[in-house]
Amino acid sequence: MNLLRSTLYMIVIAPITIVYGVFSVLTFPFAPQTRYRIISCWAKFFALPLIHSILGIRYRVIGRENLPATPSVILCKHQSAWETIALQRIFPPVAFVLKRELLRIPFFGWGLAQMPIISIDRNAGKDALKQVVDQGKQRIAEGFWVVIFPEGTRAAIGFAKRYKIGGASLATVAGVPVVPVAHNAGEFWQRNAFVKSPGNITLSIGPVIETAGRTPEEVNALAEAWIEGEMRRLFPHHYKHEAQAAAVVVASAAETSKA
Repeated sequence: MNLLRSTLYMIVIAPITIVYGVFSVLTFPFAPQTRYRIISCWAKFFALPLIHSILGIRYRVIGRENLPATPSVILCKHQSAWETIALQRIFPPVAFVLKRELLRIPFFGWGLAQMPIISIDRNAGKDALKQVVDQGKQRIAEGFWVVIFPEGTRAAIGFAKRYKIGGASLATVAGVPVVPVAHNAGEFWQRNAFVKSPGNITLSIGPVIETAGRTPEEVNALAEAWIEGEMRRLFPHHYKHEAQAAAVVVASAAETSKA
């Protein structure tokens, strides 16, 4: 059944994406906010409703009261393609940090190129951080919230990758707060998986992390601590392996003390 749902979703969304990709190219004369409002309709009024009705993937948001009134940097857990779609509806106008290679994808990449994105060359080393900060400051000045996935790539459920400093550096330099976000989208929409499973995603928006008087390292550590802690609080079933590993360590220590 899930294979049928997933196949039907692709059959429906593919032609819509092609048409929208071509249409998006025509929006280049407009201002960034106008282009965003037009192009983000693909996610808000096509992709998300189809994800809900065909794939059976629904979501709820907790912590909306934590959102500040001004553009900020969103540091979000990254598990699937779902969050790149849903965040466009959940938050005010957003600009994503993404790898430049995505812009080469026919139709989909064409649409991305007209969005207020921050494209980086992941092979640029330290220059990639400068790209994030320079372009990010511009997007914030234009009124966009900047979305950064600090792990850099999608992580399997129950695991985390190293949190990179780029998002915290941008927020610190721009003098804006960080909004941490946790969710379990990967439970139903796994990385690189064609077949998706129906279910209810919970997305949690954390308390604002102020950047004034803090280093990027401090901000990054606070964001990581909240996101990873919230993941374990909301989705403990994803982290059973950690409990099992801890039990083995305790048992081993007990045996050693007896000896």
